[in-house]
Amino acid sequence: MNPGSNPETNPQINPDLNPGASPLTVSGSPVPVTVEARPRTRMSSSNPFTSIMQLLRERETFIQEVLEEKQLNSKITSLLLSSFVFFAVYGLIIGSFHSGQQAIASALKLPSLYLLTLIISLPTLYIFNALFGAKKSLRQHFTLVLAAASVIAILLCGFAPITFFFLTTVTVADYHFFLLLNVCIFGLTGLLGVSFLYRVMRPVEDEDTSQNVKVRTTILRFWLCLYGFVGSQLGWTLRPFFGSPGEFQLFRPREGNFLVGVWHALVHMLGLAS
Repeated sequence: MNPGSNPETNPQINPDLNPGASPLTVSGSPVPVTVEARPRTRMSSSNPFTSIMQLLRERETFIQEVLEEKQLNSKITSLLLSSFVFFAVYGLIIGSFHSGQQAIASALKLPSLYLLTLIISLPTLYIFNALFGAKKSLRQHFTLVLAAASVIAILLCGFAPITFFFLTTVTVADYHFFLLLNVCIFGLTGLLGVSFLYRVMRPVEDEDTSQNVKVRTTILRFWLCLYGFVGSQLGWTLRPFFGSPGEFQLFRPREGNFLVGVWHALVHMLGLAS
């Protein structure tokens, strides 16, 4: 027998030696032998940032898979982990303005802020959407809103170098400037995240009657405003994130609201305080 036709030693016909080989028929023996190449298997990725990268690079595919309820559990887990990391990194930076204790506290409180805002606000959106004919499940709603929060987390990390630059160049006396700077950053990233959520959640007439679509669109717009209001007030409740000059405080007494706090910071920065 010709050694070159031995499937144990010839890589052209042994799929173990040449995984990419096509099926071959070995002749030269009384009975032809067909050797099938084993198909390559793609290992599933355990990278917790898989869904966040798909959201960035293949947004339409990601949204379509959510609408088709494909791998929702893995998407939710990936988005939760990755958004927690991104929020924690930004919280660590802004908390460093005060002290190491504040940095650790803010790294934990900032992810909690966005997750709690989602949990508090989501039932309202789901119940009213279901009442007016929406077909999306609660898991689909949760995944899409979580994706919007992840977009905000990514954008905050994009601003992290700028925030860190001002962190290293301002002094404690510039607390109100640093506070307002981050209010603007949080406001901008929140607006972009809400805009993303509006685009992916906005109902279309192909899914339902025109009247229901109009009602659900109105509900979505109202809910997005409510979502922003809940988030801002919850942030005020969980403060401080930056840590004003003085001793470290994990939480401050409940007084005033978010808008009053921003107004006071603006007045102090402009030197208008009496």
